[in-house]
Amino acid sequence: MHTTRQISRRSMLKASGVAVGAAAGIAAAGGTATAAGTGTGSFAHPGLLHTRTDLDRMAAKVKAGAAPYTAGFARLTANRHAQSGWQPRPQAVVYRGAGSPQNYTILYNDIHAAYQNALRYHVTGESAYADTAVAILNAWSSTLTAVNGSADRFLAAGLYGYQFANAAELVRDHGDFELARFQEMLSKQFGAMSDDFLVRHNNAVVSNYWTNWDLANMACVLATGILCDDRAQVTRAVDYFKNGAGLGSVRNAIPVVYDDGLGEWLEAGRDQGHALLGVGLMGTFCEMAWNQGYDLYGYDDSRFLKGAQYVAKWSLGGQVPFTANTRRKGAIGGWSGNETVTAAAGVDPAMTRPIWAMIANHYTKRRGLSATYVTQIAAKAAPEGGGGDYGPNSGGYDQLGFGTMTFTRDRTAGTTKGSASPSPTAAPSALGSASPLATASASASATGKSKGDDLAATGAGEIVGWTTAAGVVTLAGGLLLMRRRARGGQ
Repeated sequence: MHTTRQISRRSMLKASGVAVGAAAGIAAAGGTATAAGTGTGSFAHPGLLHTRTDLDRMAAKVKAGAAPYTAGFARLTANRHAQSGWQPRPQAVVYRGAGSPQNYTILYNDIHAAYQNALRYHVTGESAYADTAVAILNAWSSTLTAVNGSADRFLAAGLYGYQFANAAELVRDHGDFELARFQEMLSKQFGAMSDDFLVRHNNAVVSNYWTNWDLANMACVLATGILCDDRAQVTRAVDYFKNGAGLGSVRNAIPVVYDDGLGEWLEAGRDQGHALLGVGLMGTFCEMAWNQGYDLYGYDDSRFLKGAQYVAKWSLGGQVPFTANTRRKGAIGGWSGNETVTAAAGVDPAMTRPIWAMIANHYTKRRGLSATYVTQIAAKAAPEGGGGDYGPNSGGYDQLGFGTMTFTRDRTAGTTKGSASPSPTAAPSALGSASPLATASASASATGKSKGDDLAATGAGEIVGWTTAAGVVTLAGGLLLMRRRARGGQ
């Protein structure tokens, strides 16, 4: 094996009104664009989940036979998607959701093949893998005209949009890659739909769709903005993480922070699989933002760490506190209803997703912080695989994976990138401070389930308000009530 070869650069064009500029190189030591987090300067490329520094580290570590990189690389090479010569099957229209001729499995298999081949190229330097990734991406950008289906089309746009962008980012300078055409396809067929979802939520009340729906679409908007050098789009995504009305913004996804430092993950009241998905998506969002200079990992006194610790402890079988909540659901101007969850759902300690290496390495290696439960669950999940290693259904392809190889890093002193973390006393979001709920008691590990074949049955929602002993805060569109429980209560 040898180090990554340099691919000839292509000129950038303006595609369908999407402003794109010359790709900015990454300094070998820094790995981020200059002052990206301040809204000035160029974007770093590659700069989604992996920077040039990251890719060079993987290649060097695997070549040296270093653990655990070699174990992670073995997972990659064993995956059927990571083989050169993969033949794409592009579709003119992709459908996801009941009542439609679903063919989205073709799309996500091809995306994971593109990503895995591109990643394998960067580790080995063997051009056949880059060529395969480019052939897949070019085939889809020359064919796809729409993403359709039921409400699940928004999941397709969000999940596969951010993944498509990450595959393309790894080969954006390949001489045969039709970058401008791909940017146009990504923006029109994925980014625009995800942007619309975050604004209108499929015309449902704001709390109708669960946390992971918002996060998937947030990730797509952010990734599309970075791939297309669209500063305004990136800014919108980052602002939504901080202040968005939907359940994917950080204070809505993690509405309560307890005295022990754990932050309740809202979707823990739904089920374990979706809670793990949400944590993985928020980690993905934070990592992509970090590589452009935005420190969202540390935002609001590292609120995401507290939520990840909560889900990790709970998934390992530990007892976690839970504050009962009621969310409003339904269609604007149509039917409406409420759903109350009183306890964290039951868990299967064997259930896993390839999400933990990225989060553990950021907080413990980049930041030097303690993340006991996240570290434990990351070790249990290692070496992480990717799409195709976690079952044949769509849930096994929600994350790109291979974090053991891609995110393991040596420890550095403190924060090396991004802006300083906001003060714990920073102005609260529309939810207000979580401190009035910090005394909620631990609850039994019972299951709270969604009911009915309605909009909410597939997930989704925007928050409108919270009620506590102190009162109610109302937001536009929906209502989610957090009931304060006395310590030792029912």
